Amino acid sequence: MKYIQYIGDVIKYHRKKAGLSQKSLADIAGVGKTVVFDIEKGKETVQFKSLINVFNALNINISLESPLMERWKNGRME
Repeated sequence: MKYIQYIGDVIKYHRKKAGLSQKSLADIAGVGKTVVFDIEKGKETVQFKSLINVFNALNINISLESPLMERWKNGRME
């Protein structure tokens, strides 16, 4: 599965569990209804800021992970 479609599936699952229509989620997130539709369909041209707004509206957190993250975090704190 493509990662972008995985994100769309996660958004759709959370939206439905919250009892929201695409339009109501879009209103809460401050984006257009077509943005939510495009995300759920796995469209790759959705703006990152719009995606973040939808994540925030659904209380979904993003985590960045890699073998170097701990070293990077430590370097930033110095």
